[in-house]
Amino acid sequence: MPADVGPLLLLVAAASVILGTVLQRVSGMGVGLVVSPTLALLLGPVTGVLLTNITTIVSAVLIGITLRHDIDWQRYRRLAPLIVVGSVPGALLVGAADRHWLEVIIGVALIGTLLTTALVRIPPMSGRLPAAAAGTAGGFLNTAVGVAAPAMLIYAQATNWGQRSFAATLQPIFGTMGVVSVLVKVGLGAAPVSELPLAVVGLVVAMVPIGILIGGLVARRLPAAVGRKVAIVVVTVGALSLLGRGLAGVIG
Repeated sequence: MPADVGPLLLLVAAASVILGTVLQRVSGMGVGLVVSPTLALLLGPVTGVLLTNITTIVSAVLIGITLRHDIDWQRYRRLAPLIVVGSVPGALLVGAADRHWLEVIIGVALIGTLLTTALVRIPPMSGRLPAAAAGTAGGFLNTAVGVAAPAMLIYAQATNWGQRSFAATLQPIFGTMGVVSVLVKVGLGAAPVSELPLAVVGLVVAMVPIGILIGGLVARRLPAAVGRKVAIVVVTVGALSLLGRGLAGVIG
């Protein structure tokens, strides 16, 4: 664990997990969006994203159990097989890139995908190709930067996927992406498990059920659209900070 990660920064990490889990419970996504840039800033881009993947697995399983009746397993089966295809190049990128360049890549990827979902009008699509593209892109993004939500959101907009089913089905999709990302990166030696600070891992994982509990209460009062906007604001701040630190390292 980096020497500058003290109690205050651990508190920030815990708060980011709770906020991300609350947003994921409300809108179906949020853990990767909020946690990835925060943990990447605290622990570095490789270890931070790996821990984000682990956090995503835990949150997806627990939230998926809660929303299991609304999961569209047919859509899941369309998306899941291509996750591995996208994860392999994502892991290779993580293993090959310099730390500062990886921070720049993560920051640009986060900001770029958010701008795409916010500004680009997605034309209606159907068939197997959109699912294949979304699964591949989601696997790559989740492995490389810890955030697959924008790819899934674009797919949902293109296929007119209802919010209730979308939010529920994202959980097994995110869970699968998290497992595949961890296995591929560890298997290829791109993200050594030995570098994970166990104290931070335990703290972060312990915050997930707390966030889900709070999120269940918030979901009754907060519209999903508001939750998404909060997630976008948080991830933009984190992505800009990560991008700035990466650029400073590259230039310096």
